[in-house]
Amino acid sequence: MIEVETVDGIAVEPVTPGVAARDLIELVKPRIMVMALLTAAGGLSMAPGVPLTATALWLLAGTALIVGAANALNMYLERDIDCLMARTMKRPLPQKRMAPVVALAFGIVLGVAAMPVLMMVNGLTAALGAIAFVSYVFMYTPLKQRTHWAVWIGSVPGAMPALMGWTAATGRLEVGGLAVFAILFIWQVPHFHAIALFRKKEYARAGLKTLPGSHGDARARIEIVAYLVVQIAASLALWPLGVAGAWYLAVAIALGAMVLGQAILGVRDGDARWARRVFALSIVYLPVLFTVMVVDGRL
Repeated sequence: MIEVETVDGIAVEPVTPGVAARDLIELVKPRIMVMALLTAAGGLSMAPGVPLTATALWLLAGTALIVGAANALNMYLERDIDCLMARTMKRPLPQKRMAPVVALAFGIVLGVAAMPVLMMVNGLTAALGAIAFVSYVFMYTPLKQRTHWAVWIGSVPGAMPALMGWTAATGRLEVGGLAVFAILFIWQVPHFHAIALFRKKEYARAGLKTLPGSHGDARARIEIVAYLVVQIAASLALWPLGVAGAWYLAVAIALGAMVLGQAILGVRDGDARWARRVFALSIVYLPVLFTVMVVDGRL
């Protein structure tokens, strides 16, 4: 008799574990990787001075390695949880296209390789990369099943590439770099709360703690709007700090008005469709804002 495995009642065809290039690429979460590299480039471009080409290349390579390592180990640790959610159940480990030990080894190799590469930038940037890695893998990942406050811990590694970009150029922690970090740090909070609203049942089934799951949809909608205000204020602060110019300021105002306006429309009774729109706009907001940062920083 042939045994057929099921995931949430859905038949999954048995697959012999192996190592396919596309699955290794999926382990590093390419979309998150691209965003990390863009924000690192943004921080580098906004910092004072003109960085050496070699510094920029070492930064981007090291950032790619450390982010890839963290994402691969996150998938390894959450492989059982991923089986329970529609958006993650087709990943290599839940689908058994890859043996867990392969993902573990891949993540470790990337992490070990990342540190000497980041040290080629400078010690501070390497230290920030290490903090991001440890906080994501060993703090945020396990805490997701214990408290909705985990989103704040997860925001630290998510925002760190921007600060790493700044320190790569300056070798110092400065107000301007911390302001760039703050934009990305705060952006993740309403972004994740929006996801948690329209995926509330799915997250609850997987045992993940979220704000709407713990305190209700109304609380989540209010916090989304409140933190969007903080996020926009942080983005505008780059202009008076002398980090960004008037062209960046104009774009930041327009983008902020767009996302805040959409959020305010549903603060009282927004449903899952509203949360999806807020989420979609946040996806547009960040890459556009950081692209403008890069261009403005080079003008």
